[in-house]
Amino acid sequence: MSDLHDMMARWAQPGVVDWIGARPARAADIQVLDRADITDAGVDRDRGRAGKRAVTLMQAEHVPVIAACLGRDALDPATFRRNILVRRLNLNGLKGREVQVGTAILRFTTICAPCSLMERLLGHGAYAAMRGHGGWCAEVVRPGSIALGDQVRPID
Repeated sequence: MSDLHDMMARWAQPGVVDWIGARPARAADIQVLDRADITDAGVDRDRGRAGKRAVTLMQAEHVPVIAACLGRDALDPATFRRNILVRRLNLNGLKGREVQVGTAILRFTTICAPCSLMERLLGHGAYAAMRGHGGWCAEVVRPGSIALGDQVRPID
């Protein structure tokens, strides 16, 4: 294994579940949760879409970056309509990897690009502000449960 490959596979510390949300329907308000079950279709109480986009995750450290790009002091994580906010672990390094979140195991599949709704919710420039910061989609490898404060760690 090359040095570069070794370095890319390492992580300094596990992440932490910072926020959990579910959307019961496409345009419905986000329900903020302290804990949730993750089924094959995604986060329980979410509108569900099994497969490569079953769960959406976003890096908590990116929220203030997006806010700064929009000239705001802070943004509510519910605005982004993602399922899980994770802090302390660089999610961008996890594409294709399996990650344990609580007792569930997810596989990161593709970036979760912002949608045009962000422009309506956050104003002009929101789509551009979120590019590269919108998080990741994941498929469910093993259902389980998650709660605020749970560890998020790549499976080696």
